[in-house]
Amino acid sequence: MEGLLTLQCEACRIDSPKATDDEIRQFMPLLPDWSIVEINDVKRLQRVFSFRDFRDALAFTNQVGELAESEGHHPAIIIEWGRVTVQWWTHKIHGLHRNDFILAAKTDQLIH
Repeated sequence: MEGLLTLQCEACRIDSPKATDDEIRQFMPLLPDWSIVEINDVKRLQRVFSFRDFRDALAFTNQVGELAESEGHHPAIIIEWGRVTVQWWTHKIHGLHRNDFILAAKTDQLIH
């Protein structure tokens, strides 16, 4: 994960390239708690975080929201009692970009 944390996000445009299969193979071992899910033919990074209660889940959700705002890149977040599901993908390109892997690593860092 540390390798991802040293990378910087870049502004994405509609013609930005999706992450290649080689990049995905390179980055996924750095994010062992994340999986790739496909929803409506769009690949996304997803992780479910567990917490003691709703208050802790809400506090984490707010931290992810602050991270998203600071990076200008916004995930899907589902909050439930004791758990938060976070999905990162790049809306403009309808798939995964290098930024999504970087932000998944930064999301992990919020709980360490």
